[in-house]
Amino acid sequence: MPVPVVITIYADKSFTFEMKQPPMSFFLKKAAGVKSGSGAPGKGGFAGKVTAAQVREIAEKKMPDLNADTIESAMRMVEGSARSMGLEVVG
Repeated sequence: MPVPVVITIYADKSFTFEMKQPPMSFFLKKAAGVKSGSGAPGKGGFAGKVTAAQVREIAEKKMPDLNADTIESAMRMVEGSARSMGLEVVG
């Protein structure tokens, strides 16, 4: 599971690091059961499907990293990422 990390180094040689949630594409591929998204999203068939329940679960996990106020707006962001990967959102 890839985990993005932000490392900040200060002038006095001290540092801080912040661990983020895995990328949204990782969660979407795992939920759809595919290894990669579509080669040409929006130009034909879908690479896989994700349900509305799976989208909500992903949105809840990614909420701290997203620029969203409500879970519904976070779900729309997840749905947009799914469509750009060539995944169909059903339900």
